Amino acid sequence: MSKRLHVGNLSYQTTTRDLATLFGQFGEVLDATVITDRESGRSRGFGFVEMDEAAADKAMAELDGSEMDGRAVTVTEARAVSRGTR
Repeated sequence: MSKRLHVGNLSYQTTTRDLATLFGQFGEVLDATVITDRESGRSRGFGFVEMDEAAADKAMAELDGSEMDGRAVTVTEARAVSRGTR
């Protein structure tokens, strides 16, 4: 079973490839995405990584609070968002 992680406080220069490479040290990365602004295309400073549950747990323990591109990143389990109708 896989687990999705939220990675916050990313540098605006961090790319999806950078994120996948960092988390790849702990196991296979199934998906990695840096979230960008729709209009400007600039990073919004956070992203998501999906990995096998054991690898995700290890990555979360090791990387939460660690430095990436000069910033202390936060790594937590992503929460499901329910989107209601408007």
